[in-house]
Amino acid sequence: MKAIVIGASGGIGAALCDGLESRGAAVIRLSRSSAPPIDLESDPSIEQAAATLASQGPFDLIFVASGILHGAGVAPEKTYRQLDGATLEQVLRINTIGPALVARHFLPLLRTDGRAIFAALSARVGSIGDNRLGGWLSYRASKAALNQIIKTLAIELARIRPETICVALHPGTVDSALSAPFQRGLADGQLLTPAVSATHLLDTLDRLDPTDSGGCFDYRGERIIP
Repeated sequence: MKAIVIGASGGIGAALCDGLESRGAAVIRLSRSSAPPIDLESDPSIEQAAATLASQGPFDLIFVASGILHGAGVAPEKTYRQLDGATLEQVLRINTIGPALVARHFLPLLRTDGRAIFAALSARVGSIGDNRLGGWLSYRASKAALNQIIKTLAIELARIRPETICVALHPGTVDSALSAPFQRGLADGQLLTPAVSATHLLDTLDRLDPTDSGGCFDYRGERIIP
């Protein structure tokens, strides 16, 4: 098995790479500091990375494990009064536009003679039907849009590559830099280590078939409502 993991320097991304390698896969780890480098905020960087790796394919799995929830000048909104155009644009650029452009440039690297998977980390809070608390407007919107992109890609791929699976995955609440400010008050057992989350995600991918393409699944393999 040959895989590409984008966002391999993050907690979940690194754990996914380790988990894949423990299962015998050859993994190319991509990040801003890898060779080739990739930056989800830069279309030329994504295109160049794909072009550089094209001769090493075809690949069985391409996994986008990058994302942003908070950072310098970025924080989840508690109310619409905190909405900021620049923040909204940055979150959408990394969580939605970046993975979409990865699909554009990297899907041709997947094998066409058998089962192949394009997966991207999403989040349960991207579910419109499951939104009962409000808040986190930019993050929710970016993941809802990502889920729609995954669904639309799956419809097109089903016509031309019926064995290709395209899915969004919710990793659970993982003990990482992304979730660190939001871990207070979690129930016992709710916080997962990156390794445990990655194992569940890979097990979930193993169980999926083309009829699941276009869906969003949590780390236990349960479908999340749109």
